[in-house]
Amino acid sequence: MGRRRSETVTLGDVAKRAGVSIATASKAINDRAQVAAATRARVLRAAADLSFQPNVLAQGLVAGRTRAIGLLTDELDGRFAIPILLGAENALSDKEMSVLLCDTRGDAIRRNHHIRTLMARQVDGFIVVGDSNDVRPSLTADIPVPAVYAYCRSTSPDDLSLVSDDAGGARLAVEHLLALRRRHIAHVTGPEYYRAARDRAAAVRSVLRERGLSLAGGQPLHGEWSQRWGRHAARLLAASAPEVDAIFCGNDQIASGVAQALTDLGRRVPDDVAVVGYDNWEIFAADCRPPLTTIDLNLQRLGASAVAHLFAALGGTPERGVVQQPCRLVVRESTA
Repeated sequence: MGRRRSETVTLGDVAKRAGVSIATASKAINDRAQVAAATRARVLRAAADLSFQPNVLAQGLVAGRTRAIGLLTDELDGRFAIPILLGAENALSDKEMSVLLCDTRGDAIRRNHHIRTLMARQVDGFIVVGDSNDVRPSLTADIPVPAVYAYCRSTSPDDLSLVSDDAGGARLAVEHLLALRRRHIAHVTGPEYYRAARDRAAAVRSVLRERGLSLAGGQPLHGEWSQRWGRHAARLLAASAPEVDAIFCGNDQIASGVAQALTDLGRRVPDDVAVVGYDNWEIFAADCRPPLTTIDLNLQRLGASAVAHLFAALGGTPERGVVQQPCRLVVRESTA
């Protein structure tokens, strides 16, 4: 008679069917080196025949791990943390691991509390998520497990930080506009104290210089990361540099405001002025009129990459330094 559906297949059942001890069956299923290849194959075949499902928690405890990762972010309700979290969670699910999410809200006391709580839960490692590709304090000296920094840079050069390639993204945007035969390109972006704003502005000038061109308006226009600033900047450019035929913006909110103001001024987008945003934030990029060509940061892939690098560290091969992840151009009607 076959085994009833309600009965649980145990490791002892697998060992009995394979003709080995429970200890040998455990080593074979957990891929330990002490088991001969033929024995391992016999045990795995028995496990498959019996539809044996290993106890993931028990496997983790045997290996000295809880199969949980702590994720710290300062801005859970912002633009960047959620896609990174989704990418990390998908990658962890594939490995039958879980993520414990903590929002520090930019508060050092709250951050320390969450770190202590996560360590009490014996997480296997940390992923620290930033909101601006900028510097975050290193946790390495305070925790006994590996940490990977995503969309931020650790203050320690011995840590691994995964960041978006801001200069590369800006280059994609400007080269796209140049390919459309736009030659009077302006740049409207966020506050100059943001590393991302500085890196993108420098890249814009570099690409234009390579083509023998200069920035329309003479200087990047720095302001808020807002639609309001985009509208104001577009009016400034219309008055001071009427020859402008393209505007590359530091984010999609700014680009949406720029497009609104250009339309109000009687300038057609993209016929008279092409507009490119940054971030590929759907609420602004897809709903803008016309929909925005923009740069996508590939944040879900960045989250998955953080998990892969963290697993490498857990496996004894940690990396260090700053890894820049490429962006991609998403073409919509604002330049088409």
